[in-house]
Amino acid sequence: MKNRLRIIFWTLFLAIVALTVMVAAQKEAEKASKPRYEMKTESGEYKYTNRLLNEKSPYLLQHAHNPVDWYPWGDEAFEKARKENKPIFLSIGYSTCHWCHVMEHESFENPETAKIMNEHFVNIKVDREERPDVDRVYMTYVQATTGGGGWPMSVWLTPDLKPFIGGTYYPPEDRWGQMGFPKLLNRISDGWRDDRARIIATGDEVTRQLREHVASGPPAAGELKESVLKKGYEQIKSSYEPQYGGFGGAPKFPRTVSLNLMLRYSARSGAQDALDMTLFTLRKMADGGIYDHLGGGFHRYSTDTRWHVPHFEKMLYDQAQLVWSYLEAFQITKEQEFADVAHGILRYVLRDMTGGQGQFFSAEDADSPLPNNPDEQAEGAFYVWEKSEIDGNLAKEEADVFNFYYGIEKDGNVQSDPHGEFPNKNILIVSRTVDETAKRFGLSGEAVRTLLVEARRKLFAVRGKRPRPHLDDKTLTAWNGLMISAFARAYQVLGNSEYLEAAEKAAAFIRKNLFNEENQILLRRHRAGAAAIDGYVDDYAFLIQALIDLYEASFDINHLTWAIELQAKQNALFGDAQHGGYFSTTGTDSSVLLRMKEDYDGAEPSPNSVAALNLLRLAQMTDRKEFRETAERAFGAFSARLEQAPSAMPQMLVALDYFLSKPKQIVIAGKIGEPGTESMLKVARAPFMPNKILLLADGGPGQKKLGESLEFLKTVKAIDGKATAYVCENYVCQLPTSDPEVMAKLLARRK
Repeated sequence: MKNRLRIIFWTLFLAIVALTVMVAAQKEAEKASKPRYEMKTESGEYKYTNRLLNEKSPYLLQHAHNPVDWYPWGDEAFEKARKENKPIFLSIGYSTCHWCHVMEHESFENPETAKIMNEHFVNIKVDREERPDVDRVYMTYVQATTGGGGWPMSVWLTPDLKPFIGGTYYPPEDRWGQMGFPKLLNRISDGWRDDRARIIATGDEVTRQLREHVASGPPAAGELKESVLKKGYEQIKSSYEPQYGGFGGAPKFPRTVSLNLMLRYSARSGAQDALDMTLFTLRKMADGGIYDHLGGGFHRYSTDTRWHVPHFEKMLYDQAQLVWSYLEAFQITKEQEFADVAHGILRYVLRDMTGGQGQFFSAEDADSPLPNNPDEQAEGAFYVWEKSEIDGNLAKEEADVFNFYYGIEKDGNVQSDPHGEFPNKNILIVSRTVDETAKRFGLSGEAVRTLLVEARRKLFAVRGKRPRPHLDDKTLTAWNGLMISAFARAYQVLGNSEYLEAAEKAAAFIRKNLFNEENQILLRRHRAGAAAIDGYVDDYAFLIQALIDLYEASFDINHLTWAIELQAKQNALFGDAQHGGYFSTTGTDSSVLLRMKEDYDGAEPSPNSVAALNLLRLAQMTDRKEFRETAERAFGAFSARLEQAPSAMPQMLVALDYFLSKPKQIVIAGKIGEPGTESMLKVARAPFMPNKILLLADGGPGQKKLGESLEFLKTVKAIDGKATAYVCENYVCQLPTSDPEVMAKLLARRK
């Protein structure tokens, strides 16, 4: 299908090119600063304002004063295109996207380029984070026809929204083997004028093939077996980079879903290398420049193999998933460094990405204003250092130790800088161990650690005076679900009550502001006091996961009850009753051409993968067989993909690992807050044991509610007034115990 679409794409493109004057020789890219166009008058008022000013999305608002006559995605734009018989130019991005900023400054702020766009096209802006349904449709097209994708995404559509040309970033002039954006606009406009019938026919055919490609067929025959887990492990292992960890070459992404599978496969099979690769990767990431050593949190990805030079944006979904990985590494190894990284991420989120009502914001930008020139922005400006800055803000011994440990150089420590962005700049990276540093300066290890703590504290305060990166302060239900899970799990493993409080507050915010109690519908986005956009399947799946995690942290039965109710709603709105699995959308929005099922576990896990595991956990907690059967149907829906390319769906393999296991049901009989109960819970939560559920029998409403479906739970109680643990499989329990050491041994047993 992809080859046919590429042939259609290039045939049409060449036809459009043939209708116009031949291109002059490409100009060599200049290294001068990119042109910027003054958008304000001398009085400080904006010269231009378009319809995006009425939107809530930070990304759309960033373009509200472009000279481009932008429309949001909606009927007004579609009707204009049909009435005037103009093609649509669709630009999709997000507010912390570096190359989105570049294309805006180069093209969308340029009045001459805007004139071409306004005269010949209806121009639509979409925030991919608010409208992933629109983004997925046209990203599928761009990837199929060009072999790649990314943001900003640029797609030209017929008035009935069918794509016929697409790509990503376009420079303002011929550069890097790409046609300049204004020239391309003119070519497409001429083609629409002179050969419209062919373009429309191409859009029809492309859409037909896309629909055929994403159509849901019957599940493959046969059961998925443990061999699929092994194949997934082997595929991921084959891409391992042993020198610096991670999977694949540069750019390196912290694809946590792969780490999740490797840890579980190691626990299941005893494959030591799966564990070693994962732990080494986590250590190298934490030592690298991709980790913010002063403020905590991880940047989006590393541009080099060493994890040194990051793309500096910070995304909420990365923070959440990396907390899970470092917590699990700590559970396995008991090494404090893994717990410290998890603490660092969580402190960062609480400090810089949490709203006044406990909601979590979406992202921080890679770019920020230059300290000495606030009108100009640069990638990483908030985070990088010249050596003189460090020396000038630390005592001599502190600076010497800090510079040695973090590899600070007079001329900068960035070895790979193809765009010349970091001259004389240093990106903090752990270059030596504490022992090496101690030996170099004749100090004890403890003295080195103390000096580093104090140096980081001082430099963090200095950095805080710099202009901060842009904060995308919208609240997305799905991403908040991931972060609620992170805080709930962190409370269980690390015992910090502040983390449980954060999870509870965020869940309460979602229920109050992003849930319609009347029709039981979730909403996608909240910002500036307003919620909008009906939720997608990932909003439901990720929040359900969070509520299950939150129940196991707090044992508030209301969380579990809401999770079960949302699961029923998810099944009704998104479930494929014929073939299994879940569609991404409800299918009720006619402007979205394709109703797709998402299966790839990438930067975010697929909602189908998360949903499968949710169903299995709920089945264990309620003994309702329909939950397990729905999960089985989800496996069936994706069985062909799992058999062929299991490494594309590692989080689905995590769910399959749970399905193929005999999860332990751990029931603690006792009252929350009592020492005996807390001791038992600490033992239950300490080991890495992902295939389990944890229930509380305290004689209260929660136990009564659970007992409605779990018959055995009705009679579970503390023995002789002491907190008692029941460790069960298939609801058959071993002898109860009030001794934490005995309980630990019961949990360690494997059948």
